[in-house]
Amino acid sequence: MNIYVGNLSFKIDEEDLKKVFEAYGEVDSVKIITDKFSGRSKGFGFVEMSNDEEAKKAIDGLNNSEIDGRNIVVNQARQKTETRRNFNRPRY
Repeated sequence: MNIYVGNLSFKIDEEDLKKVFEAYGEVDSVKIITDKFSGRSKGFGFVEMSNDEEAKKAIDGLNNSEIDGRNIVVNQARQKTETRRNFNRPRY
């Protein structure tokens, strides 16, 4: 299951986040989203856990919990939807 994790501290790294989720089961991957220009965290990321039962326990246990001084948001990630671009919009 792919899990969305939001409101992360900008100081937390992928290894720290992995350790938090490993308390609930095996973690397959962790990805904190960063700004492509500055490299700074955008404050959210994704955790992949193959066992859905463990993933649900992690969501229930970690949602609205405090990590590094911030209450994080944890829920099942939604599928990425295709965005529509307005190609008729004038560019300046």
